[in-house]
Amino acid sequence: MARLIVERLGKSFGSFRALDDVSLDVADGEFVAILGPSGCGKTTLLRQVAGFDRADTGRILIGERVVSSRNAHVPPEQRRVGIVFQSYALWPHMSVAGNVAYGLDVAGIREPDRSRRVNAALALVNLEGFADRAPSSLSGGQRQRVALARCLVTEPSLVLLDEPLANLDVHLRAAMESEFARFHARMRTTMVYITHDQAEAMALADRIAVMHAGRVLQVASPSQLFREPADARVASFVGNGMVMPVDVVASHGSSCEVDLLGHRMTMRCRSGQPRGRASACLRASSLCVGPIDAPGLRATIADRAYQGGYYRVSARAAGSERLLRLDAQEPCTLEPGAEIRLQIDDGWVIPGAAIDDALSDAAAVEAEPLR
Repeated sequence: MARLIVERLGKSFGSFRALDDVSLDVADGEFVAILGPSGCGKTTLLRQVAGFDRADTGRILIGERVVSSRNAHVPPEQRRVGIVFQSYALWPHMSVAGNVAYGLDVAGIREPDRSRRVNAALALVNLEGFADRAPSSLSGGQRQRVALARCLVTEPSLVLLDEPLANLDVHLRAAMESEFARFHARMRTTMVYITHDQAEAMALADRIAVMHAGRVLQVASPSQLFREPADARVASFVGNGMVMPVDVVASHGSSCEVDLLGHRMTMRCRSGQPRGRASACLRASSLCVGPIDAPGLRATIADRAYQGGYYRVSARAAGSERLLRLDAQEPCTLEPGAEIRLQIDDGWVIPGAAIDDALSDAAAVEAEPLR
């Protein structure tokens, strides 16, 4: 196991800035997910840590050792870093045992230590008895576990996982999430997990680093990331939050009174939140339909879509073109054009962002394809 420190890393390809002043500190034994849409720089960051590319600026430490800086670049084979790729990258002409032992063979590890370590690695991923099988005879989940065993057999100090579940169907993906979680709980190996899938990151990671356009926007626990996004981009990307304009009229420590489209309510905020125009993050789970004569935000149903067990409903706030989303359990009697009163029981005032900039950033995130 080893701590990973990335300090002010920069990497450009021609005029394109792939990494822009990226810093990250992963504790010894921690599981950190790097989350972001395609093209945000997360795989470029992994390649820097693995040693496949050399950064233009900044430095990387694994444990106490500087492996990348302006004056030094330790090659991949000397970094004690294990990598699990999205494509498995198994040799089809080799058995499972041959694939797992490949790194040992390159390192010159001989019998009986070679077989002992291969068998131990297969046991770690619950593949005892599969040593003589061909990769083509295995399921996708089993092949991914072979790739993990091949990574672990070299006893790396740090494990990098590059979209490891992207090629699996939804059922195998859920099973492998459980496998990764159990493995990390048992071994406490330092792991950095690259993904664009928020559900994977939330389910597996101790902390999540959200990236956009080559920069790290926020590093936090899954709960804090969801409940207290640092800016509008994070709010919109994580959990599909709604970024709305508010006026902060009073602040009381970690809560404040706001005016949201003419509706007065209490929201969570950072201590010292100033009064005036701001932006807030709302979640669909915090909205519900109340009695039409009750206090609340007046709105009109715009449309609804069945999601399996519930409907995702869009409603247009009165006097505004802004749409709010909420979940309605079936049977759902809400029809487009119906007037409703929205009850909102939670919200988060996004710190430090001017409202115009925040809403512009949120719109940009929503327009990005999350492939």
